[in-house]
Amino acid sequence: MKGLDLSRLQAYLRSGELTGRMFAGGRSNLTYAVTDGDNRWVLRRPPLGHVLPTAHDMTREHRVLEALSKAGFPAPRPVLLCTDPDVIGAPFYLMEHVDGKIYRDIADLEALGPEAMRALALALVDTLADLHALDPAAIGLGDFGRPEGFNQRQVSRWKKQLDASRSREVAGIEELHARLAVDIPAGGPGTVVHGDFRLDNVLIGDELQVNAVLDWEMSTLGDPLSDVALMFIYADLPLNVATDGVPAAPLRVPGHPSLAELGARYAERSRRDVSDLHWYVGFAAFKLAVILEGVHYRYVQGQTVGEGFETIGNMVGPLVMRGHEALEGH
Repeated sequence: MKGLDLSRLQAYLRSGELTGRMFAGGRSNLTYAVTDGDNRWVLRRPPLGHVLPTAHDMTREHRVLEALSKAGFPAPRPVLLCTDPDVIGAPFYLMEHVDGKIYRDIADLEALGPEAMRALALALVDTLADLHALDPAAIGLGDFGRPEGFNQRQVSRWKKQLDASRSREVAGIEELHARLAVDIPAGGPGTVVHGDFRLDNVLIGDELQVNAVLDWEMSTLGDPLSDVALMFIYADLPLNVATDGVPAAPLRVPGHPSLAELGARYAERSRRDVSDLHWYVGFAAFKLAVILEGVHYRYVQGQTVGEGFETIGNMVGPLVMRGHEALEGH
């Protein structure tokens, strides 16, 4: 299996015969379901090749999962961390397998019906507010990041990530970064931020509850409004191509709350002011554009595993435009 040698993992775990499969949908760290027939785990490892500095840190992911799961937040419980790259070719960790459905297909959302769609979207918002309500120091994550100057560092960091992933010219992206670098919000008290919070990064249970939040590779301590803005951007991005050939976003599904409603729900539950998110939404669009440009870079270098990468690059331009629109108040 590309990216995971099950025989070497079996020898390391001293387990019975292992079988596994790669999860679909991942565009960065590689994720596999692994079982010995009695136990079920999920294994996470960095992508193949072109690993950006500070990205894909298995130790950080393992640490945040351990802290959050112990605190009662819906995050998978980690089982094992291996920092020796010689075992499977890269550091990795195992976590418990959590049951639930990941909504990656717009048809599945439409099949819920308007009432359930609304309930699911609001459960997502509530979960994000609950994450931001946790006291980092109290759960052992007081030194997990530096909230002071977070937004300033993010603007610089993602420009560096862009520079490290260049395979083509992207119209307007340099100008967007320059605009974002002006009047950067200071932000309030820092919280644990997920860094990539979206509908298809959560496992949903039968009662539309959030069973687990996944993909913590960009988590840190920072400005919680960055998570809110990115959730807004994702809500308006296509999950897939609908049956009529028109790309459809969760926000367009009957029953999905508007962005204003999502913001009001978050404000009510978190007691935070979200009345002016223009800069945050602009930056969220820039950050996601850079992330997807990095995925596109790995795709053209032949370093991706799985399907669906050939269209990722097409999403970068519209995200850059969305970032400019946000800064103009739209």
